[in-house]
Amino acid sequence: METTTQTNWDAQDAAMDALYEGTLANFTEGSIVTGRIIRVHDGDVIIDIGYKSEGVIDANEFRDLEEDPVGLEVDVFLERLEDDDGAIVISKKRAEQQKAWDYVVNECEEGSIVEGTIRNAVKGGFIVDVGVDAFLPGSQLDVTPVRNPEEYVDKTYEFRILKINLERKNIVVSRRDLIEESRRESRRKVLADIQVGQVRPGVVKNITDFGAFVDLDGIDGLLHVTDMTWGRINHPSEQLKVGDNLNVMVLDVDLEKERISLGLKQTMENPWEEIELRYPTGARVHGKVVNLAPYGAFIELEEGVEGLVHVSEMSWTKRVQRATDLLNLGDEVDAVVLSVSTEDKKISLGMRQTEENPWEIVAGKYPIGSPVTGKVRNFTTYGAFVEIEEGVDGMIHVSDMSWTRKVNHPSEVLEKGDEVTTVVLEIDSTNHRISLGLKQAQEDPWADIAKRYPVGTRVTGKVTKVSSFGAFVEIEEGVDGLIHISQISDEHIEKVKDVLNVGDDIEARVVKVDATEHRIGLSVKAAKVPDEEFKVEDDMLEGLQTGEELVNLSGAFDSALGDQLEEWHPGGPVTEDKSAE
Repeated sequence: METTTQTNWDAQDAAMDALYEGTLANFTEGSIVTGRIIRVHDGDVIIDIGYKSEGVIDANEFRDLEEDPVGLEVDVFLERLEDDDGAIVISKKRAEQQKAWDYVVNECEEGSIVEGTIRNAVKGGFIVDVGVDAFLPGSQLDVTPVRNPEEYVDKTYEFRILKINLERKNIVVSRRDLIEESRRESRRKVLADIQVGQVRPGVVKNITDFGAFVDLDGIDGLLHVTDMTWGRINHPSEQLKVGDNLNVMVLDVDLEKERISLGLKQTMENPWEEIELRYPTGARVHGKVVNLAPYGAFIELEEGVEGLVHVSEMSWTKRVQRATDLLNLGDEVDAVVLSVSTEDKKISLGMRQTEENPWEIVAGKYPIGSPVTGKVRNFTTYGAFVEIEEGVDGMIHVSDMSWTRKVNHPSEVLEKGDEVTTVVLEIDSTNHRISLGLKQAQEDPWADIAKRYPVGTRVTGKVTKVSSFGAFVEIEEGVDGLIHISQISDEHIEKVKDVLNVGDDIEARVVKVDATEHRIGLSVKAAKVPDEEFKVEDDMLEGLQTGEELVNLSGAFDSALGDQLEEWHPGGPVTEDKSAE
């Protein structure tokens, strides 16, 4: 009996052992099992999964642990059935990761959209929590370069799955893909709706030397620097910065190339409207120098409105070669409006018009024939400029420098800086020219020439010039007479230079005098005739007829030398000569 009873007990124990072992066989390392929280102690959560021992999980793996969680069922990941102490090793976090990975594998594919939170920045990109850790390359974060990656950490976005690697269990995602897709859709909508003349909101996306690119909700438009303001700016950064919100006007649209031209100033009141009413010709204005060019200065009259003062309109008296000779940036000046062009958006200004014009009184101050004293300022090939007062110059032509000598260049008579007394010959107030005479301030030696050298007078002199038609002889300083080739010898002469040379001393007789034209005719042949027998014969004057008659000194010299002197007259062009400097 006892034997039978024992046998029954042994059979029951064997059955129980088999059942227990079968139960344990349901637990596999690397699987997810369901457990029940039985208690929480010292930051640990004790969980019974129905195994021979309980598992312990750090409370930090629980996001929101209830105040009394005992009895709650949780899914855990069975990492090991026994550790060194014979206890099971489980993890709630790994269970969540595994379930998330299973979801990605089973429910998602490359191209799917998932939500995730950027956990931290790493080399080359970011780690994104999409249930499992995914890698976000830095280039895939945004459509624009990321300047501060930390700004994106702990923020939640939608991402597109680019790649799933089952073997390595890694996922690559992109946010840029979704942004570009959204922008393409927005761009399509904007292009379908946009029209020239519209005013649309935008955000400054980028700034260049020539303008700024403005994001119009998915498509960029170019705001050129010339369309930013009615006023003057040197660089777009003076007016805008990246991130600025602004309203811009659509100026032009190229649908084919998806190019949009924008204007900012066009959304503002145009200061050039009715400009002629605000700045009529002759009005006196006040402004600030905002730009200097070699040819003039730009004066800001109001925001967006500038006028140009040309160097020629800066001063009546100062010789302004460049605007910087007189003005500096920031200077405040008074001016007078000379002209206005609304169409060209140009205002011409004059600064000198705010002062009395000295040339308006110069005719009364320096009447013709009056003596004036001034300083030689500069030379030209045909004369010298004399400053008779600040800003008022007169010009002495070479023909008016001497009664007695032929002047080829003013430096033969004058030096720069010389103080000279002259006579006013002509005034042109309109063109600001005064013609002066130097010789007219001196006694004319030809005034009594007929008395000093009456016809028949014997004279001696030195040959000063030889030409094809005769020779010039100086009979006193500054007074020359002409011996025609026919009056040199009784014999026929082919060339004057065969008989006479410059420097030769010669005796002749005066055969004609013209004090008005400063001409004296001489004859060597007549000098050989006794005084009592001398008389003016027609043959003596044969070579001195009209066109050649008593050739005037300057004209004859010019003909002999081939000189062509540039003439000057009030109102004519002025070319300074630097050769004598």
